[in-house]
Amino acid sequence: MKTSIKLLAASLATCAMLAGCSSVDLNDNKVQYTEADFSNPASPLSHLSVYFDFDSYSIPPEAQAMIEAHASYIMTHPSAKVVLEGNTDERGGREYNLALGQRRSDAVKTRLQLLGVSSDALESISFGKEKPRAFGKDEASYQENRRVDFNYKSK
Repeated sequence: MKTSIKLLAASLATCAMLAGCSSVDLNDNKVQYTEADFSNPASPLSHLSVYFDFDSYSIPPEAQAMIEAHASYIMTHPSAKVVLEGNTDERGGREYNLALGQRRSDAVKTRLQLLGVSSDALESISFGKEKPRAFGKDEASYQENRRVDFNYKSK
């Protein structure tokens, strides 16, 4: 019984110490992006599409930095409004692809919101397979079409 009380006390002490750390601001070193970064090939803001694996709406790790850059820009530019446009390749039925495209755009929207972007600045829609970027019948074309596009309505 004494061991349980000691364990409980130690756990509560640890929780109290960790709670004290919650006020640390981890965003002090954020890069301040400008509208010029959209045309700078070295800037992550110049990338306006997140690409997905076949039949997936999981955001790939290589897209994280780009999404974080867009989140930073949107949060520091209150007038910025973005439509996230989900797309798929041509394989699969129309309804299935519309749903998959929506799940993709919702996944990016959720990630942006977790990074601090207001939902008022974001809209997620799906075009399914209706707006292909590439028209080939090969894997390279399919990969190009499995994406979410950032469409800034205002910057």
